[in-house]
Amino acid sequence: MAVKNAMTADFLRSAYGGESAAHMRYLIWGDMAEKEGFPNIKRLFYAIAYAEQAHATNHFKELGEQVGPATVTCGAEFGAGKTVDNLQGAIDGERHEVEQMYPVYLNAAEFQNEKGAQRAFHFALEAEKIHVKLFEDAQKSAREGKDINIQKVYICPICGYTVVDNAPDVCPVCGAKKEMFKEF
Repeated sequence: MAVKNAMTADFLRSAYGGESAAHMRYLIWGDMAEKEGFPNIKRLFYAIAYAEQAHATNHFKELGEQVGPATVTCGAEFGAGKTVDNLQGAIDGERHEVEQMYPVYLNAAEFQNEKGAQRAFHFALEAEKIHVKLFEDAQKSAREGKDINIQKVYICPICGYTVVDNAPDVCPVCGAKKEMFKEF
C-alpha cells in the first residue's frame, strides 16, 4: 500500500536519497580508512553502509505504487579527506538525521497516520542514534592514530539496528531473530 499524503511521500523520497548517498559515501570512506591502516574502521563504515541500504530500501518500499519521475534532494556530506575528517562528516550527517530530519519526518507520518512510513522512519532513527556513537568512538581512536578495537559488527537487515561484537537473540527495534543479522 502506497502512502496517501504528499508530504510523507516527499519525506520518504528525501530520506531515501539521503540514505542512498550515505551508503555510497561510507563505502568510499571505508576504502580510504583501510588505505590509512584502519581495517576495523573500514569494517564499521561498510557495516553502517549496509544499515543505510536497509533504511533506503524501507523508504523506497513505503512509496509503493508511486511510480514516476521525482527530483530527490538530500543533504549530504561530500568530499573525502583523511579518515578523521571523514568520520566527522559521518558524525555530522548522522546527528542531522537524529536531531532534525527523522524526528520531523516521523512526526509528520504520525500526524498523517502513515503507519508504514512511521515504521520506516522509526527504524532509521533508532539505528542512526547508534551510528553517531560508533562513529564518535572510531574518530577518537583515529585521532590517536589507532584503529578501533572491534571483532565484528552486526546489522539487522530489517531495521538497520547496529551492534558490535555480539548480535542480540532478538533485535530490540524490530524483533528480527539473531540468525537474520548480517555480520561484518
